[in-house]
Amino acid sequence: MEKKLVYKGKTKDVFELENGNYLLKFKDDCTGKDGKFDPGENSVGLTIEGVGDVNLRMTDYFFKKINAAGIKTHFVKANFEDTTMEVLPATVFGHGLEVICRYKAVGSFIKRYGEYIESGADLPEYVEMTFKNDAKGDPLVTKDALAALNIMTESQYEDTKKMTRAITKIVADDLKAKGLDLYDIKFEFGYAKDGSVMLIDEIASGNMRVYKDGEYIDPMTLSKLFFA
Repeated sequence: MEKKLVYKGKTKDVFELENGNYLLKFKDDCTGKDGKFDPGENSVGLTIEGVGDVNLRMTDYFFKKINAAGIKTHFVKANFEDTTMEVLPATVFGHGLEVICRYKAVGSFIKRYGEYIESGADLPEYVEMTFKNDAKGDPLVTKDALAALNIMTESQYEDTKKMTRAITKIVADDLKAKGLDLYDIKFEFGYAKDGSVMLIDEIASGNMRVYKDGEYIDPMTLSKLFFA
């Protein structure tokens, strides 16, 4: 099938297919700084052989499970031989919106609200949304602001929040079965032509914060533990 490059991303390239779908090519490039892997960084810092493959395999595993649970995603199928994933067309919210679900108070949550809560304290499936904007430090955005800016309707917001909690539980339950604790996870959502919300992008170890026996597990080690 013919494909046309439409976007070169930091960790994935996007191609348009003849059938109207898109193809994501997973790369071994990782975000980081000074040669060290850091999922929070906004630029490519290093290349680790096999990262694209393991990220695709984890994404394939979870997207199939999420689809089977009746939650809408853009996933069609994966091809491990060329590290690609075919996906349905979707429109992103604004210039890109990240949705985080937090089970524990860590990371940027503690930086913002540490005077009110202890690090590592439980959170009730807390969902927050941020604009993807490196220059502005991915600012938080509220439901009212998204509606006022005509980026997302109130019903799309509620659908996204509900889906985020359901997907997070699927991931957390799988990790728990392997003796791993999910503290928080980051997703991206888009919408179809009819306005229905769907999970897009990937679910990989670099998008989640996971602990084992109270110790943080780095993404590369997490991928190995998950598929062990």
